[in-house]
Amino acid sequence: MMGRDSKSGGYAKAAEFVASYFKQHQIKPFYPAFRDTLTTNGLMTYNLVGHLGKYNSNQKTILIGAHLDHIGVIEAAGDSIFNGAYDNASGATAVLQIGCFLAQRQWNQNVLLALFADEEKGLLGSKYYTDNPVYPLEDTVANLNIDMIGRTDPKRKKRNRNYIYLIGSDKLSKELHEISEMANKSYSNLELDYTYNDEKDPNRFYYRSDHYNFAKNNIPVIFYFNGTHEDYHKATDTADKIQYDLLESRARL
Repeated sequence: MMGRDSKSGGYAKAAEFVASYFKQHQIKPFYPAFRDTLTTNGLMTYNLVGHLGKYNSNQKTILIGAHLDHIGVIEAAGDSIFNGAYDNASGATAVLQIGCFLAQRQWNQNVLLALFADEEKGLLGSKYYTDNPVYPLEDTVANLNIDMIGRTDPKRKKRNRNYIYLIGSDKLSKELHEISEMANKSYSNLELDYTYNDEKDPNRFYYRSDHYNFAKNNIPVIFYFNGTHEDYHKATDTADKIQYDLLESRARL
């Protein structure tokens, strides 16, 4: 998909696939063709938003999201296509699989699935959504953001590969953090690593992905993440390096 830059034909093809997948699994659109259109620097792109369950105004809403875009094509010697398999086709894949799982069970909670544009350009797609929400933001009880979950962190000193970094789970809601811990013990049994949840973390990952636009609006968030590596934001971030068993177990959580 030529790196899925939000303004490119490759992004449009990826978006068409997502919309087709949603329809195949009876995930309902909120916009024509699931599109939530935004304009940046005079150029138009769009988020994709689907809904599970039957909307009930008395129920709160959970939004499960990931960014669909990546860097695109950067002319350079050798390979110029920034594939973005880990960043963030892995997260987008997880959102689609979660949507399929919940749709099969005729889920009744208000659940929104969102694939955001322009994350790489400054979290612009998620900001557009929080500025123009499907449901009032005060009715959104949580945002679960999945960004890069298909590999392992080479800098992580612990050997257990069945882990996931959680960021933000306890910052706005003790209850969300406790539910997350309980769900992991009951269904996933991953090692939940809070290294990057530290306010003193110099990487400042809490501020660098789409969940932050929800957190700024006082909506509890969890950012699911597995760290960076030598292929981060490079053309070498390819699908053959994804560890699919880990991608599955993390999506299950």
